[in-house]
Amino acid sequence: MRPRTFFCLALSFGSALVRACGGHGHEVREWTREELDELERKWGAEWGFSGISAFAHLPYHKCLTTPSELFDIAIIGAPFDTAVSYRPGARFGPRAIRAASARQTSFRGFNPRAGINPYQNWARILDCGDIPITPVDNAMALKQMTAAFTELGARPPVSPLLSRPKLVTLGGDHSLSLPALRAINELWGPVRVLHFDAHLDTWHPAKYPSYWASEQARFTHGSMFWLAGEEGLLSNASSAPSVHAGLRTRLSGLEDYEDDDSQNWVRISADDVDDLGTRGIVDSIMETLGTEDPVYLSVDIDVLDPAFAPGTGTPEPGGWTTRELIRILRGIEGLNLVGADVVEVAPAYQGVGEETALAAAQVVFEILSSMIKKGLDEMGKTGEKATEEARDEL
Repeated sequence: MRPRTFFCLALSFGSALVRACGGHGHEVREWTREELDELERKWGAEWGFSGISAFAHLPYHKCLTTPSELFDIAIIGAPFDTAVSYRPGARFGPRAIRAASARQTSFRGFNPRAGINPYQNWARILDCGDIPITPVDNAMALKQMTAAFTELGARPPVSPLLSRPKLVTLGGDHSLSLPALRAINELWGPVRVLHFDAHLDTWHPAKYPSYWASEQARFTHGSMFWLAGEEGLLSNASSAPSVHAGLRTRLSGLEDYEDDDSQNWVRISADDVDDLGTRGIVDSIMETLGTEDPVYLSVDIDVLDPAFAPGTGTPEPGGWTTRELIRILRGIEGLNLVGADVVEVAPAYQGVGEETALAAAQVVFEILSSMIKKGLDEMGKTGEKATEEARDEL
């Protein structure tokens, strides 16, 4: 045997011996709860610029592979953008929104308008990571998203205030609303939708101009609510319509509105804010949707004017300001939200100041605040009912 070969064998044997015996003679320490709490107080806090990029520094778990991690509200990313009709790039939206949420922390998360800190309240909120969606097969991507939303939505919640957990999805293009509504339908049946967008997104798929039509081409970020209506996922009662808000898109013709009417939608245009103000928009939404029916909230960031949100796939001039949108969101906190998404953030088109992603992160914060406050209101109703029942017994 050559000396070099013998030397290498000896080194390998020595390394193996060290690995095998390295732990001998050292006892594994048992940490007390008090000691662990002390470590958390010393080292657990994070500044806005530190830590991994979980949304608002929330606990991060890959919930799809860790079913033991229960939650009341999940932040879930859907990095998918191959159903768009114009500019791609929203697959990077979840990452950008998380990064833009860095200044949201549990120790400084109090929302003055709602009077609560959504991150220090009754609900366990987790960042559940992203759905691993294929970018090369839209039919399979639709199946993956539907399965993921269904799996997460069927988990038992932590809090007794909820019968089912709620999902807030970071998009991704707007087509993800279809699999989200399919999953919600399994649990809630047909729901109503509040849809903030520059565009109708109830476009009839057959009216897209294409000689090369296909079944899969029907699934786009502009047809998903039409498909949802056809599948019976939305309320079709004339007394319980869904609502578009912020519309200002060009049309193929007035027949687009006829298709929208047939899908049971009420339309609020972007221009209406000039005549009604934000309070009028809020009143119109609440008078239409009420506070009892389950509502799915979908916010396309292009509802904002490109001056405030240029980082999106289909920008339309003449939209709302970030302040107007946030004011409206704060006014609709009484809605019975069963899920939500914030979509179409395409960070490649935004400025270096992250204005689009910052707006999206703030929208998520307002949605979470409303969900938490609604739960507290329901808790109060339950307490009042119990008190009344006790009085009746007496």
